[in-house]
Amino acid sequence: MAGELQHWTHYTHFALALIAVLDPFMAIPVYLGMRGGRSEAEHLRLARLATLIVLAVLIGAALGGDALLEFIGTSMASFRVAGGLVLLLMALAMLHSRVGDPGPTGSEDDGDLANVVPLAIPLLAGPGAISTVMIAAEGGGWLNHVVVIAAIALVCLILWLMLRLALPISRLLGSAGFNIANRLLGLLLAAISVEWMADGLRALFPALG
Repeated sequence: MAGELQHWTHYTHFALALIAVLDPFMAIPVYLGMRGGRSEAEHLRLARLATLIVLAVLIGAALGGDALLEFIGTSMASFRVAGGLVLLLMALAMLHSRVGDPGPTGSEDDGDLANVVPLAIPLLAGPGAISTVMIAAEGGGWLNHVVVIAAIALVCLILWLMLRLALPISRLLGSAGFNIANRLLGLLLAAISVEWMADGLRALFPALG
């Protein structure tokens, strides 16, 4: 059974939340440090590899999230509250964090995976991103999963573009620009996380509705 699609705002909220959770503005300084003195071709390969790892992890969460929750015996309502709390804590950290000046700290002799994996997992595709995907994909049929995966692919495309253009973006924004962007994403993420916790609490305690 295909199942019904959610209201379009469900998917826009999901895409915005995923962008905020992945937080490419925080990842760019880390990526530039990891890039080190690599050539342009190696730089593009690292950006592509990091993005593909994030894409694979998030698609796996979308397809296997329901089975995982059923296996551990947790309701989606409880997971919404817990996931919303995780996102809220991430948002508060983003609102108080400062992005340092990006600078090259990596070595061009380091292996690609040794550099990319900590960036892709858990900095980008961490618990917050995985829980965001699982909540968006929960309870829908294959059509809902297709739209969620399409949204994941779109967000990962944005991530890849930002990593590919990391150097000019860092020169354009500077530390002050990164900090402003990070706080705006944190504020957006805080609002979405509160909404998710409210939905979960209403499902757990119908009297609250």
